[in-house]
Amino acid sequence: MSELGKMTSIMTDSLGPVVNHSDPLKPASTNITQGLTRMSVIDDQDKSWKLSLKKPPPDRRIKTTDVTDTKGTEFEDFCLRRELLMGIFEKGWEKPSPIQEASIPIAMTGRDILARAKNGTGKTGAYSIPILEQVDPTMDAVQAVVIVPTRELALQTSQICIELAKHLGVKVMVTTGGTNLKDDIMRLLENVHVIIATPGRILDLMEKKIAKMEKCKILVLDEADKLLSQDFKGMLDKAISFLPAGRQILLYSATFPLTVEEFMRKYLKNPYEINLMEELTLKGVTQYYAFVQERQKVHCLNTLFSKLQINQSIIFCNSTQRVELLAKKITELGYSCYYIHAKMQQAHRNRVFHDFRAGLCRNLVCSDLFTRGIDIQAVNVVINFDFPRMSETYLHRIGRSGRFGHLGIAINLITYEDRYSLHRIEQELGTEIKPIPKVIDPKLYVAEHQVEPEESDESNISK
Repeated sequence: MSELGKMTSIMTDSLGPVVNHSDPLKPASTNITQGLTRMSVIDDQDKSWKLSLKKPPPDRRIKTTDVTDTKGTEFEDFCLRRELLMGIFEKGWEKPSPIQEASIPIAMTGRDILARAKNGTGKTGAYSIPILEQVDPTMDAVQAVVIVPTRELALQTSQICIELAKHLGVKVMVTTGGTNLKDDIMRLLENVHVIIATPGRILDLMEKKIAKMEKCKILVLDEADKLLSQDFKGMLDKAISFLPAGRQILLYSATFPLTVEEFMRKYLKNPYEINLMEELTLKGVTQYYAFVQERQKVHCLNTLFSKLQINQSIIFCNSTQRVELLAKKITELGYSCYYIHAKMQQAHRNRVFHDFRAGLCRNLVCSDLFTRGIDIQAVNVVINFDFPRMSETYLHRIGRSGRFGHLGIAINLITYEDRYSLHRIEQELGTEIKPIPKVIDPKLYVAEHQVEPEESDESNISK
């Protein structure tokens, strides 16, 4: 007998027979087999819940590396509640985008975050998922507040949170200026876990002690650069004073001016910094300019409408008066057109925003009210009828096209007076704005020309 055989024999003699502790009367192999069978059943159950989900059809349009350049993480890897995963998948989100991949696990540890990422790359999902994971639906208290700069963005963000939370039992409320304060008071008398709000309204509710913040553990500032601008001077400082000392603050924006840095030093504790802004403009947006005289602009716009394959377009003007005048001209030319600006009544703004999102109109003329965070996937063309003066405004305007890694175009109508602004904005953003060609390749902006092969279903990315 070999040495190994002798050792085995000695060990067997000294230890005695192998005992099956779960059932001594059955051999160990039988118990192992049963255990493997049970594991197989559990594994099948784990897979079966996905099969019952009501997912939208997969989006097979080509996506840029702005949203596909990830480490291969799956949403399941974040150890999220199954009910939250169901909401994520039923929304059509299959895999995290780079900002979600970097942000979600850190946010779930309770650490403050300062995140910089491009427009339309999934910032809303990056903070709404960890918020919903950490909220306790059995606790009757406001546990998270998301502050955004515009009423339209508040409505959009709340709708996303409601859809993600539909299996969780988490109550999400939206509150903005221009709506009835009495309605908000009535809703806050009931159970509310997450509030999405504009700065003025949430501060009003806090000061009146209608929104009680003693249990609010998370504050999100979306489009933080705008929230910390002169438009909302001092409001965030007051709002933070109502929150408990141990709160978590998450800041998200595409641009970070000095005001954000000052705020960070004052309120954020050892923040985790994420910067996915190697370049400022979206890879999927091709930018063009056309030199025109002011009196030729409407004629040029008419030519663009007749030659481009527009799914939906957003057209920007520099004043509310010009918004209304241009919308009237476009309608007279025979094209369907809505308009929206900050001086309209809130109910009218809400109706326009809702109907345009629903695809009831092809073209929307607007002021810079509509530059922040507004996500309408069907928009494939943005036109700057009036060229902006600031590079930051330009960046946010063209970011309404090419949402979530898809392709789109931005066309700028440039007058003689705009020529210096054009050159300066190109330099500041490190981007190229090309002269408009006679024919624009449909592959650059038309969805039907951007379809991936069928087998790429698995690479569908979350919004």
